[in-house]
Amino acid sequence: MRVLLISDTHAALDARIESLARAADLVAHAGDVGAAEVLDRLRAACPRLIAVRGNNDVPSKWPLQGMAALQALPEHAQIELPGGVLVATHGDRFAPSRRHAQLRAAFPQARAIVYGHSHRLCVDDGERPWVLNPGAAGRARTFGGPSGLLLRATAKSWSVEAVRFPS
Repeated sequence: MRVLLISDTHAALDARIESLARAADLVAHAGDVGAAEVLDRLRAACPRLIAVRGNNDVPSKWPLQGMAALQALPEHAQIELPGGVLVATHGDRFAPSRRHAQLRAAFPQARAIVYGHSHRLCVDDGERPWVLNPGAAGRARTFGGPSGLLLRATAKSWSVEAVRFPS
């Protein structure tokens, strides 16, 4: 199974990231979506989508026509993949200096946890659960360009590949 992990679009989904979604079996968005249009575009590219609420996914920052989509976003989501559970959360409720340890303690049932918030691409797969940050998939604070992670999950093994496009 091919899973595209993204986060922090802030209402601006990069077209190259959208193109990756077309080749995925599932897209997991770890929050700060920014607008229902982003979710609509992702669903059009890949009908299987999970998305969670980020700290900027609040009524005052979303277009009025997207309120129903905003209200439907959970704080955390988990999905059973071949070989284990993937948890998605935004990560803003965890202290930056201890975020990975706190995420692992909060979601011990996961094989991998995808989070956002920092906009910094990170693959921490030295212990389980893996803690993965795909960076920012939009235009805001991309630190080198829009990015995402490609997770390949089978019953026997998981692998992660980072993808970053030039700004």
